[in-house]
Amino acid sequence: MPTLTAETPPAEQKKGPPRQSLHYRLVISLYRVFAITILYLILSGILAYAFVMGFYGVNSSWAAPLILSAVDEKSLDFRDKLVTSQQTIEDLRVDSQKLESGIAEMKKHRAALLALEPQLQDAIGREGKHNRAIGPQLATLDVEKRADNVKTQAVVAQLEQVESNINKDLSAGLITKGDAATQLSALNQAESAYTDSKIAEVLLTDSVLQKTTTGTDSLDVLEKQAELRSEGAQLDVAVNVAEKQLQEESRQIDRLRQAITTAKQSPYYLNAAGNQTLYFAFVPYDNYANAVAGHPIYDCYLNMIVCRKVGTVSKIFTGEETAIHPIFKTNLRGFLMQMNLEHPDSAKSKTVFLGRKPLLF
Repeated sequence: MPTLTAETPPAEQKKGPPRQSLHYRLVISLYRVFAITILYLILSGILAYAFVMGFYGVNSSWAAPLILSAVDEKSLDFRDKLVTSQQTIEDLRVDSQKLESGIAEMKKHRAALLALEPQLQDAIGREGKHNRAIGPQLATLDVEKRADNVKTQAVVAQLEQVESNINKDLSAGLITKGDAATQLSALNQAESAYTDSKIAEVLLTDSVLQKTTTGTDSLDVLEKQAELRSEGAQLDVAVNVAEKQLQEESRQIDRLRQAITTAKQSPYYLNAAGNQTLYFAFVPYDNYANAVAGHPIYDCYLNMIVCRKVGTVSKIFTGEETAIHPIFKTNLRGFLMQMNLEHPDSAKSKTVFLGRKPLLF
């Protein structure tokens, strides 16, 4: 009876190795294809990266679009400074108007004071001339008045005797009381006239003193004249200071206006002051030659191929700006330009090209 063994039948032993070899070769082939594909992809990526780096390293026509908003920090700071400058100009204009009004008023007052000076001088001259003419006459009259008073005094002394006689006659009944009263009243009037005469003599003496000497009234007039001249000199100083201040404020207004005129050439002014959407781009100094107003602007797929014209260069701004290189990620110095875009979506591109397409298509 035949013996059964666990060995594989000969037929199966012959079919096994070819099947394993086929699977092995298939896996090896797939692995090789995959490895070669990955290798080529890596090489392609390295070559593409090197090409892009080399392209942007030698290309001098690219620019990086920027989207400036009215709420950006620089725009807000620019607007704040602009408003402050304009408010300063308005304050200076108001102050200048006040100074001009004050200068006009001071000049008017000074003119009035100067007009008083010759009148006062004439009055002093007339008064001095009058005093020189009247003084001697008053002095003569004063001497005469004193002589009259001496005579009147002698008469008044005699009136005392007359009054005594009237009283005696009244006591003796030689005259009536009415007659006595009339005579006594006349005596009193004579005495009163003598007193008035003495008072007039004193006043005349005082007038003689005023007309023949420099009294306090004359000094008061001279003091007023000195005050008038001093006030005129003070007005001259005040007008001079105000005019210098007005000139300085006018120069400051001119400087601020020039600064605002210069600031209006900034893209931040256009962005902050305008109501329409504006498009800008950063241009490094190395690409300055291609940034010319009126030159076409191209936007490309993959940042360099299959390009189309999307607008033109509108305006160049001279102020220096800094930005990050869109490819190399390094700091760059340059300037901004304004773009007129027919396709606004191009403002979102990483780069655009100025003047011509970067490649042949």
